[in-house]
Amino acid sequence: MENASKALIIAGAILLAILLISLGIMIFSQAQDTVNNSGMSKAEIETFNSQFLKYEGDRKGSVVKTMVSEAIASNADDNHKNNSATVKVNGSDSITTSGIDTTKTYKVEMEYGANGRINNIKYSEKSST
Repeated sequence: MENASKALIIAGAILLAILLISLGIMIFSQAQDTVNNSGMSKAEIETFNSQFLKYEGDRKGSVVKTMVSEAIASNADDNHKNNSATVKVNGSDSITTSGIDTTKTYKVEMEYGANGRINNIKYSEKSST
């Protein structure tokens, strides 16, 4: 009878250990998903990117000014602030349209973050040749 009760205690301890290990794995998995989640779904990222992709390439200064104004408006939008979806222009958080000559041509390039969202827009004046 003693051997049977010890076997039941050992079996219960093994089941309890398996339960605790499973619970630990589940908690770790959920925490990992939270860390990897950017706060935006794939559709939201595509919608966000589409407002800036139309400006990519060689553009006149007036179009670049419009793009920069759109980036300023996007950064001011409370919905994007909650998702950390601010856009930098030329690597700077302080964005202005000053210094953009409407008579010149600029090359506009997009830089993407790890989640595929545009996080920096670079523009540079094209040399006239």
